Amino acid sequence: MKRTDLNLASRALGASVRYVSDEFFAPCEALLMPGAPVHDVSTFGPHGKIYDGWETRRRRTPGHDWAVVALGVPGVLHEIVVDTAFFRGNYPPEVSMEATWLDGAPDRAALDAAEWTTIVPISAARGDTANTYRVYNSQAFTHVRLNIYPDGGVARLRVLGTAVPDPRVLGDRIDLAAIHHGGDIAECSDMFYSDARHVLYPGIAESMADGWETARRRTAGNDYLVVTLAGPAELEFVTIDTGYFLGNAPGRVRLSARRTDTSAWREIVPERAISPDARNRFRVLADRQVTAVRVDVYPDGGFSRLHLMGKLLPEALSRAIAHWLERLPKSASATVLAEAGLGGIPLGELREDQLLTLAW
Repeated sequence: MKRTDLNLASRALGASVRYVSDEFFAPCEALLMPGAPVHDVSTFGPHGKIYDGWETRRRRTPGHDWAVVALGVPGVLHEIVVDTAFFRGNYPPEVSMEATWLDGAPDRAALDAAEWTTIVPISAARGDTANTYRVYNSQAFTHVRLNIYPDGGVARLRVLGTAVPDPRVLGDRIDLAAIHHGGDIAECSDMFYSDARHVLYPGIAESMADGWETARRRTAGNDYLVVTLAGPAELEFVTIDTGYFLGNAPGRVRLSARRTDTSAWREIVPERAISPDARNRFRVLADRQVTAVRVDVYPDGGFSRLHLMGKLLPEALSRAIAHWLERLPKSASATVLAEAGLGGIPLGELREDQLLTLAW
């Protein structure tokens, strides 16, 4: 299974529109919806044609329109997709994007005063097209600003990259599988109906489509998925949520874990029955220090969420903190270290115990 970038601007991950210059014809929040845009040529509202996307009024003054988006998870950005699906005579002919890193929940004044980095210069865009732009920057960002010139409509915005979660919140018991904590799907036997990554998303599934479901198995064997954890950890218990899966939940499940990429799988939850449309919780067996977990479902089916609860090992947490500091802007990492009483110490010289003092 080829690992793909994560859409850090997905509403499913908690991304949100913070501020927008104009949304007269269609609300900006539609940019972040996880599903593909749809279009009905017959629908009109009080402001005109209804579009599944963000659309501004026709600009009659100098300037351009823009939208500021808080990413669901901070991360290093690799590619931007500005999808103008169904916008043909009303798309922006040019776009650009800027990004910044801001801690906490910045207000409008903080966002206006922030140092924004251009990650996509002013570039041509086409109508009814998924316009893609590569990003060449290794810094982590928390917010992006999409600029459209001079106005028009965009159906969806995809900000593809690698999550760099704030490790300061990972020091206690956490969901080690959560995608916003650094978990991911490494392998999956079948994703006929829906993406296995859905089971790692935050919150409760909104429907069966918001989970993982395989095709009906007509041959011997069973389906499975493999989750890489946020880091080497001590696993405590597991919850498999089969919410909305009634006639298509697995009959039984079995969980195994391994300590390294090359070590053997060891059973941590023996094969057992699972209830449909329920939160099934299991204690794990003694061998609990793991980096990956395999979930076997018998014979097929699906579930909505997977929670692997436990604690990162101290060395894993310190590595995550060091990696996070390396990805921050220099001014931001200097502020974080100064607030922890570690100002003036070069990042490469910080000891594990010093890095761990940053965890909340």
